[in-house]
Amino acid sequence: TLNLCRILNDLIDNDDTYLIADGGDFVGAASYTVKPRQPLHWLDPGAFGTLGCGAGFALGVKALNPKANVVMLYGDGSFGWSIAEFDTFRRFKFGLIAIIGNDSCWHQMYRDQVRILKDTTATLLANGTRYDKVVEGFECKGYLATNPNEFITAFKDAQKYAAKGIPCVINALISKSKFREGSISL
Repeated sequence: TLNLCRILNDLIDNDDTYLIADGGDFVGAASYTVKPRQPLHWLDPGAFGTLGCGAGFALGVKALNPKANVVMLYGDGSFGWSIAEFDTFRRFKFGLIAIIGNDSCWHQMYRDQVRILKDTTATLLANGTRYDKVVEGFECKGYLATNPNEFITAFKDAQKYAAKGIPCVINALISKSKFREGSISL
């Protein structure tokens, strides 16, 4: 998780990039390592916000500034709340890059639920779900990244498509992380 976030931080080469965060554990880890280059260029729901707000944030940014560079950070759980908005992004030619930190788990909930309740109910997701294929159904560009080199290649290619108004999703398969262990999330 942290390695992917560090790589992403290094790949962002435009100081006017808006970072939009929508997720739990992956986004929480990203908030430590992926840094906005300007004030008001990191948008998230806040500590007591709700999942699913990221697509609305992105639509707002792109509607006000269609040429804005937008990078969205999703957990695999939160992405399910926003999949249909990729049809909207495509119809309006809102090119952006969405990165899904896919650990096949609602990890923020899993961590404490297993420790306290000794139960994984409703925390595990299908292993390696191909969200990249789902968005291709909306005529968006999808990428699967299983290692750092694939992620770097996908991100650089996605920048070209996003500049042409084509929304892109990078489905980055990551391992579970203990980085945020100890945070309260149940």
